Amino acid sequence: MEHFLLQLFIFLTAAAIAVPVAKKLGLGSVLGYLIAGIIIGPFGLSLIGEIEEVMHFTEFGVVMMLFLVGLELKPSLLWQMRTPILGMGGAQVVLSSIIIGGVAFFFLPWQQAVAIGLILSLSSTAIVLQTLREKGLMETPPGRSIFSVLLFQDLAVIPMLAVLPLLATVALHGDDHHSSALFDIGSLPGYLRILVTLLAILSIFLLGKYGSRPMFRAIAATKVREIFVAAALALVVGISLLMTAVGLSPALGTFLAGVVLADSEYRHELESDIEPFKGLLLGIFFISIGASLNFTLIGEEILLITALTAGLIGSKWLILVGTSFIFKMAPKERSLFAIALAQGGEFAFVLFQFSRTNGVLPDETIEPLISAVAISMFLTPLLFLAHEKLSVRRSESETAQREADTIDRSGHKVILAGFGRLGTDLGRFLISAGIKPVILDHDASNVEVLRKFGFEVYYGDVTRLDLLEAAGAAEAELLVVTIGDIDKVTELIELAEKHYPHLKIAANVSDRSSAYQLMDLGITAIRRETFGSALALGQDALKMLGFDPYEAYRLKRIFRKNDEEMMPELHRIHREDEEQYISIYQKHNADLEELMNLDLNADTQELDKAWTAKNPES
Repeated sequence: MEHFLLQLFIFLTAAAIAVPVAKKLGLGSVLGYLIAGIIIGPFGLSLIGEIEEVMHFTEFGVVMMLFLVGLELKPSLLWQMRTPILGMGGAQVVLSSIIIGGVAFFFLPWQQAVAIGLILSLSSTAIVLQTLREKGLMETPPGRSIFSVLLFQDLAVIPMLAVLPLLATVALHGDDHHSSALFDIGSLPGYLRILVTLLAILSIFLLGKYGSRPMFRAIAATKVREIFVAAALALVVGISLLMTAVGLSPALGTFLAGVVLADSEYRHELESDIEPFKGLLLGIFFISIGASLNFTLIGEEILLITALTAGLIGSKWLILVGTSFIFKMAPKERSLFAIALAQGGEFAFVLFQFSRTNGVLPDETIEPLISAVAISMFLTPLLFLAHEKLSVRRSESETAQREADTIDRSGHKVILAGFGRLGTDLGRFLISAGIKPVILDHDASNVEVLRKFGFEVYYGDVTRLDLLEAAGAAEAELLVVTIGDIDKVTELIELAEKHYPHLKIAANVSDRSSAYQLMDLGITAIRRETFGSALALGQDALKMLGFDPYEAYRLKRIFRKNDEEMMPELHRIHREDEEQYISIYQKHNADLEELMNLDLNADTQELDKAWTAKNPES
């Protein structure tokens, strides 16, 4: 017990130190976990041993992850995604298996070559999904394509587990033969094995569809959260045991259970209960991968393992680029799609172990392949970083090469700099009011999209004097700035004030400190990005709580007026005395609360009844 607690303490401490450092350096949490594993592993500080036992335990993190992935996928959504899943996913797995297996055939018996091709066709669901989520790429077109391929790969593990034992080439010795946790279905006739497997899958479907809801309803009625957590974990563990018993992957069983439960009213509760366990076990799983790197073997077989790693990543990259071309992905999306899936996957560790126990592959073949897969997984976050850097440079290069648009400035009194989310609505408002502004934006892709919607938007960097002149700053009356970058905003305002002092300026900023920066420049027409929305939402909240609509409107006006009156005083002292700044801020808030309470307690008998009917939005 003490030994287990010590090992757990080392794992958790390594994660707590390495991940924040890696995130600070921009490396991402997955790479932090892997580096932590190398440091504390047998070839680092040797703080942990028995890596294989730890990995068997932490593979349960992958099981939980796929259960949660299944919960996100309603059967209707799966049917909608059938083309990318079966098409892109199927093409990638089949092509990878054929090409990698074909290369292996030159060095190994065909049965082993087929097994290696199947196993190495898979990618790392855990690393790729974690990285995509951290970088906010899950909902992008390449992110959805990547997810579709990963989903097919996870489903493909089921037939792989069925096929691999048929490829046995190695003589087994005694206890090496594979047996399940409860009983060995390998001793059954073939047709009975298939029947038992189908019954196990059917039982998962029936449990999820009909048995889980009454069970969770009864547990929820107890209002004891711990029991619900225990039931959720018991469900995942029980399905894992059932799948292991019939020789299938526990991860795929829980994935199917997740899909069946996706329409359940308890889906969100299950997600929130299992998420912390999944995150912790996945983190320790990644540490285990880092610790499992056999640097002695890598040192002895450096050329072989380097060639295997480069060959694996290179061949899969080419196959993925070809797949993306066949399915007509946008050229800009192909590189991310290929890089994201070019590594080996965590299921390779499971399948290689399965191949060993079933006499499919010998140890001398498995060991260097496991090292190559682990290294390829380790390199994946670095490849993401490299792709990110190259994409930024490519975008900057394309921006630098593109010349600013020629601007038709006839009759325009307003220049609108920045046409993002806020600028688009502002532009629509001005155009609807009969004022046609000259609209400038420095995002080339955004300009192209907005032009499709009928907006007259010009591309260019508005902080350039020649572009500002071309936009008609000399004749215009007003410059409205909705650029998100406060440094760019400051640069533009200083340029405009120097060369076009007659130009009135109104600006949007993200927060109070940015507003102070513009107040330093003498700008008075400043709007904070979320301030108006916050007050409008507050007015709605008061009305929904039963406040008279006019009173809700009055309270919003009082709050806005007092906050705007407070800004100049706070601006004067915000850099001089922090304690005085905080004191005045708190005093203003207290005075405002008192003023609004007085207004609420005043005689409201003479309220304009028209407000109750109209519900003003101003």
